[in-house]
Amino acid sequence: MGAERVWAVRDALDWTAEYFERTGVDNPRRSAEWLLSAATGLSRVELYAHFDRPLSESERSSYRASIERRAAGEPLQYVTGEMPFRHVVLKVRPGVFIPRPETEVLVDEVLAAIEGLTAPIVIDLCAGSGAIAISIAYERPDARVFATEIVPATADMARENAGRCGVADRVTVLTGDLFAPLPDELSGAVHVVASNPPYIPTADLADLPSEVGGFEPRVALDGGVDGLDVVRRIVDGAGGWLVAQGALVIETDTTRAQEAVNVMAAWYEGTRVVRDLAGRDRVATGRKRKD
Repeated sequence: MGAERVWAVRDALDWTAEYFERTGVDNPRRSAEWLLSAATGLSRVELYAHFDRPLSESERSSYRASIERRAAGEPLQYVTGEMPFRHVVLKVRPGVFIPRPETEVLVDEVLAAIEGLTAPIVIDLCAGSGAIAISIAYERPDARVFATEIVPATADMARENAGRCGVADRVTVLTGDLFAPLPDELSGAVHVVASNPPYIPTADLADLPSEVGGFEPRVALDGGVDGLDVVRRIVDGAGGWLVAQGALVIETDTTRAQEAVNVMAAWYEGTRVVRDLAGRDRVATGRKRKD
């Protein structure tokens, strides 16, 4: 992007998409659109309605810096500071796990589990940016969600997102490990325990794409030797919080969803594996036995 030339939206998009394609950035045109949208404040649709709009000096500077970060392999969501998820847009930053589209399937399962209930109570463990908790509260205005997150700065991010999305009055974010920070009065009163916990087997972390392994927090990825360390702890602990027939919904590694279901089988009935939109095993779920 030469300093002597006045660049318009079209020029910036075309140049960046071609540059990203040459440098091997995934989805080059989409990346260019998101970065320019963040730099200008225009939506992606508005970019195309204002193709001939020149970029200001400050927009050019911001855009150039974001191009450099993206070309260096930094995740697009960290560069823009935002991640769309279902019906909300969440803030993310380095050190906070980036929500994935496949996690929307987990939210679908939670919403199905509380359908027909009045004022349901949901627990979201390993909340990260708050994507699950916030989406549930946003889409079920009568739901109350308690989210826990072990990393204090990440918990702060989830609280900020709850406020930005207008659900802070119904999403309580607590800092601590899994069930530990939850108030005692929730014991036996929860309709769903949900979680997208760390589930990558430790030995597989080295094989993750550099965009994931090199930037995203290890605490949100490492699931132990077989990827089920945290899953087992959740299965063991959830029963004391759930009502009879309350649901447990856990996202897992695609190769270990059935193993997670097997772990659940001793205490839960109707256990099953749910596939994501790509047809991959993604979620393990079941309901607490009545007896």
